[in-house]
Amino acid sequence: MKNIDLEEKIIIAMDVEEKERALNLVRMLRHAKIIKIGYRLFIKYGVSILKNIQKLDKKVFLDLKLHDIPNTVAEGIRQATNHKVFMLTIHALGGKEMIKRAVEVANEEADKLSIPKPKILAVTILTSLKEKDLIEIGIQNNVKDEVLNLAKLAIESGVDGIVCSPLEIELLRKNIGKEPLIVTPGIRPLWSQKNDQKRVMTPKEAIEKGADYLVIGRPIIQASNPKQAFLKIIDEIREN
Repeated sequence: MKNIDLEEKIIIAMDVEEKERALNLVRMLRHAKIIKIGYRLFIKYGVSILKNIQKLDKKVFLDLKLHDIPNTVAEGIRQATNHKVFMLTIHALGGKEMIKRAVEVANEEADKLSIPKPKILAVTILTSLKEKDLIEIGIQNNVKDEVLNLAKLAIESGVDGIVCSPLEIELLRKNIGKEPLIVTPGIRPLWSQKNDQKRVMTPKEAIEKGADYLVIGRPIIQASNPKQAFLKIIDEIREN
C-alpha cells in the first residue's frame, strides 16, 4: 500500500442538502482528512462551499465528473486547480484528447501558481450500472472489460488514478500496476445497507485488494454519531 494514513484513506461523501449541515458534519468528523463535494452542494453554493471546508483544514475532492469537449473540460480543470482542490474527477468516456488536455492544464496551472497539482481521477463505469444498463446504452463489453478498457486509456493519457467499483480493484491492480491511485465508492461497512449501489464491498476487503481511497457517505453522515461511525470503520479495517 502507498504511504497514506488510514484516516486519510476514507473520503467522506458529503451528500447533504444544506451548507450548515455539511459544515457541522465536517466539524464533527475531526479525524477525517478529505471531504467529497458533488453536484448537490456545489451547484447550490458554488466555490464558497469549497473554501468553507478548506478553512476547516480539510482537503476537498471535487467530484463533478467532467465530460465535454476537450477545451471546455480544460477550463473547468483550470478553475478547480485555482481553487486548490485536492482531487477532481473526469469521465474516461470523454476520450484520450479530453483526458490529456485535462492533465496538461492541471500541471500548467499548478506550476504557474506554485501549488500542488490536483489529482486527476478518471471515472470508468458508475457503480449503479450493471450489465443490462451497458447494453441499453450501446456498450457491448461486460462491466469488467469496459472498466479495464477505460482505465488503460485514462492511465495512458496521464491521469493520477481511477474511480471504479470495488469489484474491479483486483482486475485493475493486475493490469495497471501498483502506482496509479484506485479510488472506490460502493463501500459499505459490515453493519450498513447497500442502498442504491449494486457493486459493493466492505472497507477492509477493498483495502486488502488494493484500493488507495474509499468513498463513504451514508453509513457515516446518516449515523446517529458520525464521528463514532467513522472510527468504527477504521477499527473494522484494522481488525485481523
